[in-house]
Amino acid sequence: MMAIYSCKHFLNVKKATTTTLFFALLFCLAFFVPATGLCQGKNASTIELIFTSDAHFGISRKAFRGDSNVISEKVNKAMVAQMNSLPGLSFPADSGVNAGKKISGIDYLVEGGDIANRMEIPIQSAAASFAQFSDTYFKGITLKGHDQRSTQFLIVPGNHDITNAIGFYKPMQPLTDPSSMVNIYNLMLKPVKPMTNEAYNYATDKINYSRDIKGIHFMFITLWPDSAERIWMEKDLNKVAHNTPVIIVTHDEPECEAKHFTNPAAPHDMTKQNKFENLVTEYYKEGNAAVKGQTDLEQRGWVKFLKAHPNVKAYLHGNTNFNEFYTYQGPDKDISLPVFRVDSPMKGEISSKDETKLSFLLISIDPVALKLTARECLWDTKPSDPTAKVVFGESKTISLH
Repeated sequence: MMAIYSCKHFLNVKKATTTTLFFALLFCLAFFVPATGLCQGKNASTIELIFTSDAHFGISRKAFRGDSNVISEKVNKAMVAQMNSLPGLSFPADSGVNAGKKISGIDYLVEGGDIANRMEIPIQSAAASFAQFSDTYFKGITLKGHDQRSTQFLIVPGNHDITNAIGFYKPMQPLTDPSSMVNIYNLMLKPVKPMTNEAYNYATDKINYSRDIKGIHFMFITLWPDSAERIWMEKDLNKVAHNTPVIIVTHDEPECEAKHFTNPAAPHDMTKQNKFENLVTEYYKEGNAAVKGQTDLEQRGWVKFLKAHPNVKAYLHGNTNFNEFYTYQGPDKDISLPVFRVDSPMKGEISSKDETKLSFLLISIDPVALKLTARECLWDTKPSDPTAKVVFGESKTISLH
């Protein structure tokens, strides 16, 4: 109020000189520019994030850069080196966010789960896998965000991380190892008292959290938005304005996998016959065996949730890994949700056979124009030349309005 009065006082002086008016204008700008122009300039900077998934530490690729049976640690480190090379490259001229501009910073790296593996041969514990992930990513990423702080990590668990914590219908050695879940839990939820392997309980200790980033609400949830997860999601969204864009990050695709649901038949155990993995709290409604594969009944509750929250504008996932930008329509084709599926360095459906298709996503978000552009980053197009730069492949731009 003082600023408004002072500006009027200067400008309403009947005999004001040119010099007086000049200083009056400066006086007004000094009060109003910081509240509008400068703040808008700060908010106008885009959000840049890398999205990758399914690192699968503990297994090997059949072939990589002229070698065979290459361990996951080596492959992931090669991908991290390519991620570190992004600043200074130019975005493609694809009409997306920041098209043609130089990449100046990476604010976040999002990991979509399956850091550990299901102890396939060669057998490796979840503890060893997470230690390798930590060494490869936390120590290996040298990127900085637009604020010049180190790139921040945002992680969700995958089905393999959870299986290590709760067991599997094929006995593992050891039978359980919650190390990956516990580490993700502590890193992302930051409890006052850190979680321990001994105390961890998957039924109660889900890894659900959210982040508000420049007016965009990101929700990170455990595996898939089933009826149990949606209770937490509903409470979280009750704190968010109805016109705030929401982006969901999780491991499973919007349809989920039937085998990830809980066995509906008492005593609800996991057996070689039914092949349920009991990763999703919700009981499977479409039979007593996961081999059928359909999840239409389960999806309808999820679609109802999306209809009640039209500000959910995008969905990011891994699990079935290859680069794909598509629209989820639900079992009855009565919903339209933009979805971004990402590749895996170890288990890509396409890149495991053709390493030149290995990719991760670079996602650029304009929080003012409310636009999101996802770009495929092909990082091994010349396997004989590890110094070859990242090549941009497909891109997709969506509105967050």
